[in-house]
Amino acid sequence: MTTARKWEFAGTRGAITARIWADGDPRYAAVLVHGYGEHLGRYDHVADVLVRHGAVVCGPDHMGHGRSAGERVLIEDFDDVVADVHTVVESARGDHPGLPVVMIGHSMGGLIASRYAQLHGGVLAALVLSGPVLGRWHVVEELLPLDEMPDEPIDTSTLSRDPAVGKAYTEDPLIWHGPFKKTTVKALDTALARIGEHGSLGSLPTFSVHGEADRLVRPDDTRVGIEAIRGDGLTERIYPGARHEVFNETNRGEVLADVTAFIDRVLG
Repeated sequence: MTTARKWEFAGTRGAITARIWADGDPRYAAVLVHGYGEHLGRYDHVADVLVRHGAVVCGPDHMGHGRSAGERVLIEDFDDVVADVHTVVESARGDHPGLPVVMIGHSMGGLIASRYAQLHGGVLAALVLSGPVLGRWHVVEELLPLDEMPDEPIDTSTLSRDPAVGKAYTEDPLIWHGPFKKTTVKALDTALARIGEHGSLGSLPTFSVHGEADRLVRPDDTRVGIEAIRGDGLTERIYPGARHEVFNETNRGEVLADVTAFIDRVLG
């Protein structure tokens, strides 16, 4: 498996740790955007598939996540996270001028990647969204009225049908296992509205994948957001029985093959 190289830069609100996976002469750059509470180290297997497919792969641990600085899972404005992602993209473009850039965002990372595409769409050749938080999120709707955030650990069986995924998640010290921060919930609510109001991604080739049995980010809720941003280049795939983390599902090979096939169609 390809080994990641870590680097650090000054983010909008503190030091950000980023990773790069590379081997040989790449034909495109893939930027991974991780979800809430996790970190990019969980994406080694995704990066390995993409590197073997011809990509140089990179991405940050978001502020307050993983190895990056900041109070854990605290985000005041998601446009700040988008700015940090843009620093990584510009670094990749500087190191590999002329390569097309494909962004792949999972869950909350799908929200960040969608906002990135709205603000910097001309930089991207394609966008992949995995179980994206778009439109509405029942978690935000339930937490927003509360003064105190409940400390209820995630039911890891909602992540994947593979029990090893839940076990690894529980044992990972870089994953946040505590409650949401109210500030972050408010920022999520603002970002969801902002993306919905901004509108279509136009002709940007976009591939949205979702688990049909996803109870963390419900497909029907995401549908609201997809309809708000969809453009001419949208392709969708729903995987029967799959849960939230389709890149970690029992059919992960099928999902990743669909992603690389989409990239091949876009890049020609």
